[in-house]
Amino acid sequence: MNASDIQRGIRHLQKTDPIMRDVIRRTGPFTLNLRHDRFHALVQSIVSQQISGKAALSIWKKLRTIADPLTAERVRTLSLAELRAAGLSQQKVHYIIDLSTHVSEGRLKLSRLGRLSDDAVIEALVEIRGIGVWTAQMFLIFSLGRLDVFPHADLGVRTAIQKLYDLEELPDRETSHRIAQPWRPYASIATWYCWRSLDPPPGS
Repeated sequence: MNASDIQRGIRHLQKTDPIMRDVIRRTGPFTLNLRHDRFHALVQSIVSQQISGKAALSIWKKLRTIADPLTAERVRTLSLAELRAAGLSQQKVHYIIDLSTHVSEGRLKLSRLGRLSDDAVIEALVEIRGIGVWTAQMFLIFSLGRLDVFPHADLGVRTAIQKLYDLEELPDRETSHRIAQPWRPYASIATWYCWRSLDPPPGS
């Protein structure tokens, strides 16, 4: 996802979808920041599941202190109690240990994921306990910078589509994909703008 790709994507969205063109005009530049440490990105996605952003940030900071440096090998030296001390649930502790085991034993080669297709990346990641399709899609967007990922099940995306396209209810999979079809092959950029469309106006 480089600057020229992004500019081509924005021009494509502006040309093919008048509603997205208006969202881009109101939101401004595309400013997604990639997470370059892939292990950190996956651990953080597990930490953040089903809790508030504030709670997730607090746990993440504690975990970074307890496991310093935060690597797969370091995590495997920690006890369940030490990981729980960061505020993680027992279930999430087991998820993070499973991820760390896959990485440290070479069953999940994070450095090679960038060479795989989107579908192959998802297939590799969902083998890890606690990582489903949505988390894998977030990894594709925020860590690998893939341009054409559309997380149709994401509540924020569905809510944005409902509001932007004046739907009576949250769109189902078929409706979401139909609306997103003009975004291809830059669905990741459109997805980011969907999320930003839900941000409160500046100064509110």
